[in-house]
Amino acid sequence: MADNQFPNVSRVLVRGGVFAFVFLLVVTMAGGCMTTSIQSGESAVKYSIFGGTDLEKLYGEGLQVHAPWVQLIRYDVRVQEQLEDIDALSSNGLSIGMDASIRWRPVSTEIANIHVTYGQDYYRKLVQPELRSAVREVVGQFTPEELYSTRRQELQTTIFERVRDAVSTEFITVDAILIRNISLPDQIRTAIQNKLEEEQEAERYEFTLRKEALEAQRKEIEATGQAEYQRIITQSLSAQFLKYKGIEATQALANSPNAKTVIIGGSDGLPIILGNQ
Repeated sequence: MADNQFPNVSRVLVRGGVFAFVFLLVVTMAGGCMTTSIQSGESAVKYSIFGGTDLEKLYGEGLQVHAPWVQLIRYDVRVQEQLEDIDALSSNGLSIGMDASIRWRPVSTEIANIHVTYGQDYYRKLVQPELRSAVREVVGQFTPEELYSTRRQELQTTIFERVRDAVSTEFITVDAILIRNISLPDQIRTAIQNKLEEEQEAERYEFTLRKEALEAQRKEIEATGQAEYQRIITQSLSAQFLKYKGIEATQALANSPNAKTVIIGGSDGLPIILGNQ
């Protein structure tokens, strides 16, 4: 009877060991695979080995609990920025180096579609190729001089609009594209700078000429006015008027306290004024 009890004890121990192993396995799986922490500015897509990607439900920030056969793929839905160094050819075939900075963000409600179509590496597969293609296509419409000086803003705006329109249908929003630097061959850059300096000098010279012409015109008008004034005065100075003014001046001097001698009746009919002689 006692011998028959040992197999029962063995079976109990084996069963207890199996139960403990399964329990530890479940606890381990629950601790490592059944919780996912979604960080601030992130959203997660649900993928199940039984149903694939869930296109309807998204997971927000915080600690998310899920079944062991479910995986939550996290996406950064904040504004992101990437600097790209791109080489392109101008309209006359010269090599142009350009540093372009792009700011973009995925549409948070559509990250499941982004995940199915492109995956987490959607920037390299979608945004980056569109940016490089737009830069090369648009740069090819400008000369190096236009890129370096007069039409840089137009270049930047055109690239932005093309990339924005290309990725918007794929649930990516492009907020800005900034052209930070344009690199030209040294010889071309020096020639452009010299030309710009010559143009500025020519503009200064033209301004000086216009200024001198206006000054000459002003002096001519002033001289004409003075000549007309002299003509009018000369015509109005008759002999009788001059004698009248002479008499007025003599009267004023005679009334002053200064010593003088006034002799009436000069050769021209005006008084003669002498000092203390």
